[in-house]
Amino acid sequence: MPISFRFRLLPFLATIAVVVVGLNLGMWQSRRAAEKEAIAAKMAERMNSPATQWRSDTPEEQLQPFSKVTLRGQFLETWPMYLDNRPMQGRAGLYVLMPFKLEGSRRHILVARGWQARNPQDRTVLPRLFTPSGTIEIQGIVKEHLDRVMQLGQPEPYKPGAILQNLEIASLAAETGLAFYPLIVEQTSLTEDHLQRDWPAPSLGIDKHKGYAFQWYALSLMAGIFFVVTGIRRGKNAESKN
Repeated sequence: MPISFRFRLLPFLATIAVVVVGLNLGMWQSRRAAEKEAIAAKMAERMNSPATQWRSDTPEEQLQPFSKVTLRGQFLETWPMYLDNRPMQGRAGLYVLMPFKLEGSRRHILVARGWQARNPQDRTVLPRLFTPSGTIEIQGIVKEHLDRVMQLGQPEPYKPGAILQNLEIASLAAETGLAFYPLIVEQTSLTEDHLQRDWPAPSLGIDKHKGYAFQWYALSLMAGIFFVVTGIRRGKNAESKN
């Protein structure tokens, strides 16, 4: 028995529009996923490459984000700062930040030294922080910035011991009068300071883009199926009336 299909122009045009939009958005999301996969591969390559010795004469273009570096100099131990609301492995805590003066240079590098647990009774009570004195050598990963969180209330001014929600290097340099490189280093080498350095891997949202692409492709497919099914139903209804 032949299938009866009743064609209607307006539903057809609407279906074409939905399919075209869905396919285009799906392909855009697929391209974004591919681009971020390429970025992730580049990040992995830099993190697995030998560390670059960051000296006072090292060109900044060599200091690519997520590259490994070795720093020689000393911490400005009178200037610890803390980033709040940075949980690690399900525990509430803070990132410990400190300026690091590069050997042979007047410039400083902001180093995220590690993570420490927060006092559950009083967030302002901080454990004693051990800082190596004198000239030392540390290793770390270059970052353009630290992840931001929602700012709660008025930001606290930059000062030694400040507990902050977020931090901007340019503002820190302006308020302290210190010359900073426009980059941050997440320390990975171990020192006797009892800080944890299991830094979270950066999230590029690759799976999110793939999920959105699947949804847009599915919408296009469902729109086409819906048009065909409703056309067949209209055909059957028209035949039954005849």
